[in-house]
Amino acid sequence: MKLKKGDKIVVIAGKDKGKKGKVDRVYAKQNTVMIPTINMYKRHIKKSEQSPQGGIVDLPRPLNAAKVMLICPKCGKPTRTGKKVEGNKHFRICKKCQSAL
Repeated sequence: MKLKKGDKIVVIAGKDKGKKGKVDRVYAKQNTVMIPTINMYKRHIKKSEQSPQGGIVDLPRPLNAAKVMLICPKCGKPTRTGKKVEGNKHFRICKKCQSAL
C-alpha cells in the first residue's frame, strides 16, 4: 500500500469528495484507510454505563484506499507516488515535483 499513517490526503471519489484529512490508521489487507472526520456513519447505541441515555453516535468507517490521493507536502498538490532507491534505502517520491515524501 502506498499510504502510511500520518499522510495528508484528499478524497477523490464518493460522498466526501474534495474533503481533506490525515490518515489515522491503515488496513493493508483490506486496502482501506481510516480518516477521523471522513466517511462518518450513524450508529445506534443501547443504554449502558458509558452512555446512560443511549442514542445515536457518529463513527468514522474505513475508506477504500483507491478513493483517496496523497497530498505532497512540498508542492501541496494531490499526487501519485513513486519509489526511488539510493544505496539500500527506499524512498517514496512525488510524481509531480520528484521530492521525497
